[in-house]
Amino acid sequence: MSAPIRVVIAKPGLDGHDRGAKVVARALRDAGMEVIYTGLHQTPEQIVEAALQEDAAAIGLSILSGAHMTLFAKLVKLLEERDAADIVVFGGGIIPDDDIPELERLGVAKIFTPGATTQEIVEWVRAKVPVDA
Repeated sequence: MSAPIRVVIAKPGLDGHDRGAKVVARALRDAGMEVIYTGLHQTPEQIVEAALQEDAAAIGLSILSGAHMTLFAKLVKLLEERDAADIVVFGGGIIPDDDIPELERLGVAKIFTPGATTQEIVEWVRAKVPVDA
């Protein structure tokens, strides 16, 4: 039997609203994944370090602050610098549809917009995140 998927869920930046992140973390955990929730006000550096220390296969960011372009770009760059670009990055929050293609170009695998169900997120993670990463 393979190990469960390990996912870091993080709230980068100054955004203090974490209900959505906690709901997603709980859904992934209930689906049998190992979830590390980093808490509020994390820097991209702290999030990448946590993912590396926890041997995570994925990082999910919840961003409601409007700083998504900067925060995702910084996180992806740090992963590349740490030779960890194989960690799947996904996210959600208040992210305009017009910004999603640019985030995907930067290397973000998926953006879940308001209205996405926890089942949809769980199924996507199961399908797209390698189990033995």
